[in-house]
Amino acid sequence: MKSNGKIFWASFLTLIAAGMGFAIRGDVLSEWERHFGFTKTELGTITGGGLVGMAFTIIGFSLFADRVGYKLLLIGAFLLHVSSAAVTLAATPVFEASGKNATYWCLYVGMFMFSLANGMCEAAINPLVATLYPKQKTHYLNILHAGWPGGLILGGLLAVGFVGDDAKISAFRWEIPMMFFLIPTLWYGVIVLKEKFPISEARAAGVKFGQMIAQFAAPVLLLLLLLHALVGYVELGTDSWITNITKDKLAAIGIDSVLLLVYTAGLMFVLRFFAGPIVERINPLGLLFVSACLGCTGLYMMGEVLSGTAGWGLLAAATVYGVGKTFLWPTMLGVVGERFPKGGALAMGAMGGVGMLSAGLLGGPGIGYTQDVFASAQLREKHPAVYEKVEAETSNHFLFLKPVRGFDGTEVEKLAQADPEQFAFVKQASDFGGEQALKVTAAIPAAMAVGYLILLLYFRAVGGYKLVEIGPGGDERETSHQPTAKDAIYVDSRADQA
Repeated sequence: MKSNGKIFWASFLTLIAAGMGFAIRGDVLSEWERHFGFTKTELGTITGGGLVGMAFTIIGFSLFADRVGYKLLLIGAFLLHVSSAAVTLAATPVFEASGKNATYWCLYVGMFMFSLANGMCEAAINPLVATLYPKQKTHYLNILHAGWPGGLILGGLLAVGFVGDDAKISAFRWEIPMMFFLIPTLWYGVIVLKEKFPISEARAAGVKFGQMIAQFAAPVLLLLLLLHALVGYVELGTDSWITNITKDKLAAIGIDSVLLLVYTAGLMFVLRFFAGPIVERINPLGLLFVSACLGCTGLYMMGEVLSGTAGWGLLAAATVYGVGKTFLWPTMLGVVGERFPKGGALAMGAMGGVGMLSAGLLGGPGIGYTQDVFASAQLREKHPAVYEKVEAETSNHFLFLKPVRGFDGTEVEKLAQADPEQFAFVKQASDFGGEQALKVTAAIPAAMAVGYLILLLYFRAVGGYKLVEIGPGGDERETSHQPTAKDAIYVDSRADQA
């Protein structure tokens, strides 16, 4: 199809927009904390709102993406992206009129709408790219998802230039940088409206909805879903917080913490273009196993380094972590596309939805909660009088764990102005909370590594990892994982739809 390149570019731009919004929001958290008085857990829940809605839309729209078509989903995503910007912009007027609680919900709803738009995109673009490139799904899904770190890089650099009092170019009101994501949004919207889109691989093969549902009875797919929930927690949950956690330590040596996110995103952006050659040497599950081990090592190293003087050691730890997380998300989608093609958009949507749901409900809030637990415990133990001054009015909850009262951001800011010595105690405790949160989170990729090892051993026992292809009527056949020039395109019908 002649428009394949343009459609792929539009898909790429949706992730650029999502990554830009995510990166800039990470740097704006400190401004929200100071201006509106949010605790870490409240900030984590707001960032979680920027992920939870994505989970519901990925799963929900994947149920009928093969029927309504990818174009309609992307038009809906475009409208939601624009609407989310309008709601987020209302936060300051809402705060002035109705106070903190109303502002919390304004920002949460804005982030939730943004995540709904991202979810509609994800429900469309993953099966769409698998349809465009049926013989090289893992490779092209990795290239597609280079758009996410590409957006993180652009958003991070814009944040360095325009967010906060220490902005390198000009300190804009936080509302302006938060709207930069509308540029790639308008670009992909124009392409989507103009181009014709293909029907899905599963629909072209005549796969029925019941056959798609039946794929979820496979134990391997269920294990992959569980593992992808862990991927969402560790990758997106950590990235939601990494700028905030490292901000003060890096500022002390003259480095903007957003640049750390830009650096790890740069690693991801470059390396994802080389997933194909890597998979030629080790199958996707081997790549996932190595990635999980590196992710675990990198996160723990970052926590250890931050407890001392953050310097080149932090860069080394961030490099290990950045390489570790690079291939996790798109390669997991590739494995599902290669092993369960009859699952169509539904199987891929379930993967993306579970990952986002975990990141939004568990990752962002959980890491925020862990910071509050360690930070408040240290300050309460060492300086109880200071803790009473900054203690939040209400307790924060996470799952079945003990409620905790973190620090009220507004009170911390007041203390910084009134008593720098006492503020230093609060800052020290906050830093400790961030360090420990990274160490605790390192347990998640360790568990993932165990899961990938189980899958590696399983496929070795059944003859090796192979690609599954579908023909007319949903007939399946296994082929060697790597396509060759002699391979025929098994699904060769790709009718256009408006």
